[in-house]
Amino acid sequence: MLEHFATIQSAIDYINSFNALHVYLLVLVLMMVESSFIPFPSEVVVPPAVMVAMAPTSSLSIPAIVLVATAGAMIGAFINYYMGWFLGRPIIHKLADTRLAHALLIDKAKVEKAELYFVNHGKSSTFVGRLVPGIRQLISIPAGIAKMNVATFTLYTALGALTWNIVLAVIGYVFGRNIALLESVFHELTIALLVLGVLFVLYLVYNGVKKKKG
Repeated sequence: MLEHFATIQSAIDYINSFNALHVYLLVLVLMMVESSFIPFPSEVVVPPAVMVAMAPTSSLSIPAIVLVATAGAMIGAFINYYMGWFLGRPIIHKLADTRLAHALLIDKAKVEKAELYFVNHGKSSTFVGRLVPGIRQLISIPAGIAKMNVATFTLYTALGALTWNIVLAVIGYVFGRNIALLESVFHELTIALLVLGVLFVLYLVYNGVKKKKG
């Protein structure tokens, strides 16, 4: 199934082959996969689904796509969270160095990067981390290892996932049927979103330092 999402156009063609209910289920499953430890770009799930929903004959709802995508992201986040909670740091690090983990583009360095991000930014990392490529998929693991309060984790993660999916939906809506243009600037959009995420993190750090000095 994942090979159908190699490009924006192929994703749109694949989504168009399903009825509305199946599209929602597809978005749910793929966003769950993207949010867990399996590498898969959400950028080729939500924008194409929104583009399909924009067709006059479509029965899909853009707000529903965003909500379903967020629900899928939450399921994937909880998978990582409880892996970290029950397995603990030593086992997670051992698993990250296995061949299977490497095949999934995960290694010990990436897990440690997510841990450092969590330590440096505390609870807000589960929100901001959802907006940062490379951190988004793994930030729930250190939250689980640290046994972060479940209610707090749920709130911050849901807000972060919802924000990210709204951004993706807006991208899909703005570009509409100009798929060629979206694919041509896809790399630049990803970099722009990364820069915005980093700037937001720096803003949070600045505010934290300012409060401590005050």
